[in-house]
Amino acid sequence: MRQPNDLSRSLVALDQDSTLIAVIEMGQASWLVAGIVPGVNRHPLKKIATAQEQLLQVLRRWAKEAETTGRMIKRIAVAYEAGRDSFWLARWLRARGVEAYVIHPSSVPVSREHRRAKTDRLDTELLKRAFLGWLRGEPDHCSMAAIPTLTEEDAKRPGRERESLVGERTRIINRIKGALARLGIRNFKPILRNAPKLLETLGTPEGAALPPNTLAELRRDMARLSFVKQQIKEVETGRIERLQRAPGERGNAMVRLLTRVVGVGVETADMLVQEIFSRNLRDRKAVARYAGLTGAPDESGKKRRERGLAKSGNARVRRGMLQLAWGFLVHQPDSVLAKWYRARTADARGVTRKTMIVALARKLLIVLWRLATTGEVPEGLAIRAAA
Repeated sequence: MRQPNDLSRSLVALDQDSTLIAVIEMGQASWLVAGIVPGVNRHPLKKIATAQEQLLQVLRRWAKEAETTGRMIKRIAVAYEAGRDSFWLARWLRARGVEAYVIHPSSVPVSREHRRAKTDRLDTELLKRAFLGWLRGEPDHCSMAAIPTLTEEDAKRPGRERESLVGERTRIINRIKGALARLGIRNFKPILRNAPKLLETLGTPEGAALPPNTLAELRRDMARLSFVKQQIKEVETGRIERLQRAPGERGNAMVRLLTRVVGVGVETADMLVQEIFSRNLRDRKAVARYAGLTGAPDESGKKRRERGLAKSGNARVRRGMLQLAWGFLVHQPDSVLAKWYRARTADARGVTRKTMIVALARKLLIVLWRLATTGEVPEGLAIRAAA
């Protein structure tokens, strides 16, 4: 049965005689536009600059060519692969009456030849076949990405910026510790508030002061670390202010509800809401699949094996849920899920624990999704009282 939000196929009947179909191979310097024009035997191909107005002119010119052959164009459908340009072009085209779709690149079947030819022209042919099959409503041709609004896309930026800044903080700390380890100094903690002052008093095990070039480098790294820490604090403070400013908004309400679960912090709750719970996912299977917490079986003949996680979904959600699952065992030891995990890892084998923690993360994600979207509180889950 087709679902109303199923993006794996089109739910609108395709009349190819009145539909102009186009795909775009997008690059940094130029776009290659390929079309299927009703009444025109050739399949036009046009290389243009990275300009949306020029793209619209090309589509309108092709529509006029179709009308000269007696075909009335009632529908223009355009698709391109998700990538660096994100969704802005799809929103821009939709605002001008053009159906625009964004294809998941990994959903387009490609040849498995070891050295297959790959050019922009061949890529547009591949996209045309996949997009045409999708418009016909046939399954397994490709899948479309849900196009967020500008507000929805912007709401993800603080969490993603913080993730990038935390990674930068870790790299700077590791660089400082590595520079000191080369001199035999191992107990210095750059994250401490008075670390810049302690840096000036450090000496090598040989009794010598830090070399001048190394000391200058470490001072710059400490200044960079202080700046990154300040930016992380600004992002976190801004998030709290937004939650307090509009607590009744749908996203903020879901974040506040999730933070009432013992063991779930503001950062994790905000990440889950912005990355997955704000999406219109149809069922629990779609939730687990979007997070990449489903298996990748390899079955052929008598061979039966599991290759681990598919990892085809949102990596941020997957990483966050695996971390949350380990913490969940500590903060919610009496919950039904924690007891379920302990019962299945009673043999204490490391392989069993690693396998089952993924299953726990998947179950926990579905529980939190139901809590955030429907308010359903699962049995045995420790919930703080509302503030």
